[in-house]
Amino acid sequence: MTWQLSGDEFLVGLRHRGADLVTGVPCSFLTPVINAAIADTQVAFVGAASEGEAVGIAVGWWLAGGSPVVMGQNSGLGNMINPLTSLTAPTGIPVLILCTWRGQPRLRDEPQHEVMGRVMTDLLDVIGVKWQLVEGEPDQLGGCLDRAFASMRATSLPHCLILRKGVIADQPLRQAALERPERGRLLATDPPGSHGVAGSRAQVLDRLLAALPDDAPVVATTGKTGRELFTIADRPAHFYLVGAMGCASAVGLGISLRRPGPVIVIDGDGAALMKLGNFATIGALAPSGLIHVLLDNQVHDSTGGQRTSAGVVSFPEVAIGCGYRTAISCVSLGGLERAVTDALASPGPHLVHVRITAGSMPDLGRPTVRPYDVARRFREHLARSLERPGTGTPTDSYQPAAVHGR
Repeated sequence: MTWQLSGDEFLVGLRHRGADLVTGVPCSFLTPVINAAIADTQVAFVGAASEGEAVGIAVGWWLAGGSPVVMGQNSGLGNMINPLTSLTAPTGIPVLILCTWRGQPRLRDEPQHEVMGRVMTDLLDVIGVKWQLVEGEPDQLGGCLDRAFASMRATSLPHCLILRKGVIADQPLRQAALERPERGRLLATDPPGSHGVAGSRAQVLDRLLAALPDDAPVVATTGKTGRELFTIADRPAHFYLVGAMGCASAVGLGISLRRPGPVIVIDGDGAALMKLGNFATIGALAPSGLIHVLLDNQVHDSTGGQRTSAGVVSFPEVAIGCGYRTAISCVSLGGLERAVTDALASPGPHLVHVRITAGSMPDLGRPTVRPYDVARRFREHLARSLERPGTGTPTDSYQPAAVHGR
């Protein structure tokens, strides 16, 4: 196929239809579009550690009022399947996916792409993601993009654009080096030598909410964390992940990158271990309002208490090694409250690691508000919070160039 479209043409087409974030994992077929996004000061670019994380970031960006695009090769589509089916589908969050067709039948490619190349379109059909091929003629690009955005408006679901090899011409990379941040600080709120746990998950959530403003945005990880938070206090400021295990911190990152003010992520040790690369992305981009609260009981509590590997992991040291400004481990409710109060008063990102007991509230129910409604009331809450005096800068004045790194 003859090179016909430029990366700039493609990006301008996306931007003219409202897209303001490109996130994902590179593919050689995507290089021109990625390079164009990196150089464009009107569109934010976030390089993710995994394609699943990129979907989480895009969800957070949409919740904060934006229009995201997720990029990846079709091998990475496998990494997106979980958040696409268990997060964007139940919440009805439209995310545009730009996916390359590696291993396209009858075209020579590497052996690892053969299976996905053969089943990609069938897989998209099975999970309910509408798709279309991107043609190489510039006069057809507008119609292709119009159909994609119209599909997302009509269905409130993701839409996938498939790029074949040779559709987009080469474009050079113009990217500044990422500055290594000054090493963060490991802190302590409890007396030296303190051991044990701060309490049950419910006790910790109750104390955490008491330390936060009522309108502070809170993203809760899937499983019993979100269920207990809903039981204790259901608020428009709360977003419960019903699936997409490991993506809570990515969703919180997407929100923090687009809006000022604090954003609190309530994570679990099993979920954090599932996508530990999220820590590196957070540390590299350094969203000042992100407070990452990690509840660590060293088991998969929602599935019967099977042990995780968290017992041999120092999450605070991981966070500091990845670029968080502070990390603290708490073994008391008072220490948790002090840690959160201090984090609210200083630039982040911060990790607040809390040891808790295994087990949950008796007769624990599930959220009775539909995920679709949770997403929309949360998005509306974020929009309203930016309209109130003294709460920050309106979304329309956001400067995406700030996302490109420290």
